[in-house]
Amino acid sequence: MEKYALNPDPKKSVKVSGRGLRISTKNSAVVCRAISGMNFTKGRRLLSDFVSEKQNLGGKHYTNISSTLLDLLDSAKNNAEFKGMEPEKMIIHASAHKGFRFFRNRRFKMRRQKRKITNIQMILLAK
Repeated sequence: MEKYALNPDPKKSVKVSGRGLRISTKNSAVVCRAISGMNFTKGRRLLSDFVSEKQNLGGKHYTNISSTLLDLLDSAKNNAEFKGMEPEKMIIHASAHKGFRFFRNRRFKMRRQKRKITNIQMILLAK
């Protein structure tokens, strides 16, 4: 069982995690910090604006990370609806952590390239 960064009451929250995602840990931590504390609709709108490049964060659009987080947010919404909660009234708590490391199998100069792997935890909390 995976440990979460936040352990709220299971009756008032929904948990979702993405493991082994091929996105940058550093950039995903920036985006997770930006959407944490927002309500569901506002956070979803911000992520969709990043994907469509209408809005930026520090001069970057973070399209790859935002599309991955949108998929996780949609999964959390489905989990909340299954539990009988209203996701529009919930608050997002997201965190990114460094995942396992693996190296690409290449020859000569290209060998031993590290790949970026990130684990993301997302929790929707009822107000």
